[in-house]
Amino acid sequence: MSAHKRLLRALLLAFIDLNPISQNDLFCVWGRKITPICRPLNSCYHTAMKFRLPFCVFLPWIGLAALSSAEGIITPAASTISKESGYLTFYLDNDVFGGQDKDYTNGFRVSWISDDRKESELGFIQRGLRIFSGDSESFDFMQKITGFDDPKKIRYNYGFSLTQLMYTPQDYEPFYQPEDQRRYAGWLGLGMSLHVKDDSVINSIELTVGTTGPNSYAEHTQDFIHDLKGSPIFNGWDNQIPNEITGDLSFVQKRRAAFLTRGDGAVTMDGLTQWGLRLGTFRTEAQVGGFFRVGYNLPSDFSDPRLSDTAYSHRYFGQDEDYTSKWSIYSLFGTMAHAVAFDATLDGPMFHNFETGNTREPFVGEVFTGVGVRYKSVEFSYVHTWRTQEYREQVSDSNFGSLAMRVRF
Repeated sequence: MSAHKRLLRALLLAFIDLNPISQNDLFCVWGRKITPICRPLNSCYHTAMKFRLPFCVFLPWIGLAALSSAEGIITPAASTISKESGYLTFYLDNDVFGGQDKDYTNGFRVSWISDDRKESELGFIQRGLRIFSGDSESFDFMQKITGFDDPKKIRYNYGFSLTQLMYTPQDYEPFYQPEDQRRYAGWLGLGMSLHVKDDSVINSIELTVGTTGPNSYAEHTQDFIHDLKGSPIFNGWDNQIPNEITGDLSFVQKRRAAFLTRGDGAVTMDGLTQWGLRLGTFRTEAQVGGFFRVGYNLPSDFSDPRLSDTAYSHRYFGQDEDYTSKWSIYSLFGTMAHAVAFDATLDGPMFHNFETGNTREPFVGEVFTGVGVRYKSVEFSYVHTWRTQEYREQVSDSNFGSLAMRVRF
């Protein structure tokens, strides 16, 4: 089976696993109703092959087609708590916004998250992630560290994501790896997540399975985009880190910062603090930080303004009703600190003896600022990030922009 077909199969299985359906329902879905999902996926695949386009160009449309087909087919209609079914969010990071084309040069992520659900409506994978969630079924130490004041008042969301990350050196002409510059690297990951929240706290857990190397399609994506823009092609992708399957588990807690909440009219300010851990064969790190927003009719949510380990769009528990106003506009400012113990793009894949030529920095800091605007159920935001050096040979700090579009269904 080709790599493209394996990816299609993995996506289909993920869509099914995300939904709390019985074994009999699964056979019914697979035997009778899977065609509406297969059709758009296979169409994207054959179009990509016909015109020799990178398959990842179609990832946003695959997500939209599969979700629109799957909703109401593999999710029982009775399981819907509100009239809305969730959020679909697209993230795009690129250093062209900072006038650069090197180091962390591009990131893309599409994520979908359900509306508020009850405990009984979780699927198999999400039930397995509950042991890290801080609710009554999680480990005792997780309840003590991340637990909730009243477990009876919490609600759940589940989601999935598809993420691609890309790293390149500064010099694009050599067919070899330029010395003392970032190693060519790509990563593609499929994530399945559980989110547990009340009015003040949200705990997000995501299990991500991915691959480094040529199977990440990073080279194909960059070549395609650079062809569209008329930009130079990077010639050294044959020197990228090798293929390796990765597995990562991420936990992030966001907490509403009461001391930052100001105003009770149309113009208000709020803030979130966050900390998290990621353990895996692609990246292992701890993080701490937060951000605050000031604006008109602020959206009442925990949403991530940037592409991150658990980047989704979240509303506060009890806020699934319609927005009170058609418009929102806001600005934001934040900072993050990372303690990095392992990074496959800098240290090399964990199970390969591969020297990247880079020496990872153990501590990395970020500051970011941006703006966002919402009209009805669609929201756009732009955030610019300044990041300290990630490896010792890096000549200067990096900066890049993040575009996000959120659509509520």
